[in-house]
Amino acid sequence: MKKYPIRCPVTAYLSVIDGHWKPLLLWHLQTKPLRFKDILLRIPDISTRVLTEQLNEMEDDKLISRRAYNETPPRVEYELTDYGRTLLPGLAVLREWGLQFLKRNKKVLHPDSEWNQKIKNY
Repeated sequence: MKKYPIRCPVTAYLSVIDGHWKPLLLWHLQTKPLRFKDILLRIPDISTRVLTEQLNEMEDDKLISRRAYNETPPRVEYELTDYGRTLLPGLAVLREWGLQFLKRNKKVLHPDSEWNQKIKNY
């Protein structure tokens, strides 16, 4: 976690999810543990190096846990911790705001986004 001066509850929350990818990682991990490759499939724009860095930071911050299985080939899964789950209500509010924004501003959405179809159905 980067250390910024925390002067209010909002900056405290944001300091924990600092980074472009952490909110998406938290969101994708909310339903079940995921393997590294599964995360890459869900977030295709993230590089393996950045994903590794973000997962390590989130593990250091106790937002996720990493479970390595003693198998061949090796298997590692990432899962939200109870502490990490406390961030989900705030992310749900951000998601809803973003959904309303995208309904009104469809042109800002990347052409390959799965949300292009979903926005049409709302």
